[in-house]
Amino acid sequence: MASLKEMRNRIGSVKATQKITKAMQMVAAAKLRRAQDAAQNARPYAQRMAAVIANLAAGVSGDGAPRLLVGTGSDQRQLVVVATSDRGLAGGFNSSIVRAARERIARLLGEGKDVRVLTVGRKARDQIRRFYGDRSVGTLEAGGSPSLAVAEQVAAKIRELFDAGDVDVVTLYFSAFKSVVTQTPTGKQLIPAEIVAGAPTIDLKGASYEYEPDEETILEELLPRNLTTQVFSAMLENQAGFFAAQMTAMDNATRNAGDMIASLTLQYNRSRQAQITKELIEIISGAEAL
Repeated sequence: MASLKEMRNRIGSVKATQKITKAMQMVAAAKLRRAQDAAQNARPYAQRMAAVIANLAAGVSGDGAPRLLVGTGSDQRQLVVVATSDRGLAGGFNSSIVRAARERIARLLGEGKDVRVLTVGRKARDQIRRFYGDRSVGTLEAGGSPSLAVAEQVAAKIRELFDAGDVDVVTLYFSAFKSVVTQTPTGKQLIPAEIVAGAPTIDLKGASYEYEPDEETILEELLPRNLTTQVFSAMLENQAGFFAAQMTAMDNATRNAGDMIASLTLQYNRSRQAQITKELIEIISGAEAL
């Protein structure tokens, strides 16, 4: 059994850990509000751009359609982009994203597809490397906060691989922020661009119109921007989900530390009482012997 001094040191260590987890919980809660607002504010822009692309795509067909919209006509070469955070201490937040991506990769490999992986975030890099390190085509760090510059780098890497003919289909995995307690690992197809079902049409009130320049030219300019927008939106969703998961994880850690302190304190008091009782018995026995 541990000595009283060792138990006191352990209780002090757990109390120090509890202070750290409590502080991290408060910091995550403070950052969550800003991250949540940023993610929610980005959604209308991304959704509206997807709707515009859907409306433009309705008038495009044949050989003139942009390749980012219609793809290469094949799905043999697949690129899976896995986006997580750079940091941990957020429960299973990062692992759930990687797990969903790994299931997708395993399914594609089972179908005989050629799969490549691009990771965004140190946690994605570290976990994917253990299983599919030989399939990695690059890795980028997410950074302390979502950056349009990083999103542009990711989009540029995707376009580079696509233009070189190395990939046919690109799917992005991230965590969609639903609420403080719910973050859902999500896969979104980036290439060929997904056409939003039931996208709102433009109400012209009976007027006729034509595009200038034509739909193909507009899409050629708009689709690369949409690629960056979708990646950046996913990074914002990840940021909000990360702070929500970290706040919950640190709250649980603080509670667990409190339970451990109570248990250790009870054990310490019992051991101390037993030691005092033993010393009293020894004193009384010695006095009687005299």
